[in-house]
Amino acid sequence: MPQSTSLNSHSLRVAIIGGGPAGLMAAEVIASAGFKVSLYDAMPSVGRKFLLAGVGGMNITHSESHEKLLARYANATPFLTSYLNEFSSEQLRDWIHGLGVETFVGSSGRVFPRDMKAAPLLRAWLHRLRELGVEFYPRHRWNGWEDDGSLRIIDQQNNEHVEKNIAADAVVLALGGASWQRLGSDGAWVNLLREEDIAIADLLPSNCGFETPWSEKFKQEFSGAPLQTINLTAVDQKGVAHTIRGEAMIANTGIEGTSVYALSAMLRDSIIATGNAELTIDLLPDLSAEKIQSLLNKPRGKNSASNFLRKQLNLPSIKLSLLRELTPVTIWQDNSKLAQAIKNLRLQLNDYRPIDEAISTAGGIQSTELNNQLMLEKLRGVFCAGEMLDWEAPTGGYLLTACFATGRAAGFGVVDYLRQTQS
Repeated sequence: MPQSTSLNSHSLRVAIIGGGPAGLMAAEVIASAGFKVSLYDAMPSVGRKFLLAGVGGMNITHSESHEKLLARYANATPFLTSYLNEFSSEQLRDWIHGLGVETFVGSSGRVFPRDMKAAPLLRAWLHRLRELGVEFYPRHRWNGWEDDGSLRIIDQQNNEHVEKNIAADAVVLALGGASWQRLGSDGAWVNLLREEDIAIADLLPSNCGFETPWSEKFKQEFSGAPLQTINLTAVDQKGVAHTIRGEAMIANTGIEGTSVYALSAMLRDSIIATGNAELTIDLLPDLSAEKIQSLLNKPRGKNSASNFLRKQLNLPSIKLSLLRELTPVTIWQDNSKLAQAIKNLRLQLNDYRPIDEAISTAGGIQSTELNNQLMLEKLRGVFCAGEMLDWEAPTGGYLLTACFATGRAAGFGVVDYLRQTQS
């Protein structure tokens, strides 16, 4: 697809579309090999989603064993393994240290920059890329190819829309998924690649919230409130139960939060398959049902049911109200059933939240369309990386780790491709 303009390595030019971690990593690899790199991004500056993700603390990767890390990618593990073997979480940390940014491991095993911020890391990285000669073109949106193989680029600077045709000897597409569209990843590339007969799994929300019809009273009182120290359980399509200990957040539309996101893939897939999903909540994970029942069997005296539960079980008001929201009145008269409800509170979910609200995206370019260096088999010289590939992962540094690793792999793929072109 790309047009070769020269066989001289000093004039061979690579176009990278997308300025997130995958695109920037590909740019570093290719520029370090001596090739000219031009990076185009539709936004006013690069790395905008990367920066926003780091506002609450830049979780760059995870310190767990390499085998456990690989397993986090579930069905995509076979596809991603070689790229993560070549650029593991430990190697990613070493690379960050090479930029002059120190990291530390948090209590959960997550890895953060020492100052918890993304901006210093991005600044140091962009400085290195500029020293390598990478040229940046913000407000330049890719819009497919011309018949001669050149890239169709829309220059959106100065409130104008000027179409340019850019010849390149190789191309890296690193356009992200379709979440947080205001930051640039709008999924518009899907139709452009489907026009070229590239198979793409539909983009779906990942690490997302879910909808359930709360009562107006419950919404008014608890929307935005955290539900802490709980176990959440979901059952996957194979009937296997998965349990996460942590917390969630009551939303006006349903439920969200870190522990919900960790189960979001199986909850989403259940909704797609059957129209609904069930999330089981253990409100008191440190107490057995038997222990809870024994506490409930004590004399209630003049206490109301709610006051009795609050005193005996130390249940905060949000857990008491959630229990009332999701159980019939009759259960409150039976201590055995009430204890079971506290340990297995069933929340019915009828939909997932829109993809634009999700932290990340599932779906993308199917692995069968790519060779082992991430070049599209049907578009010679076009490489792809990052979240636009068909994989997903939970939060915890795994998303960025795979974006860095596939960006690096695509970069080396471009270098090998161009060197073969020269020989």
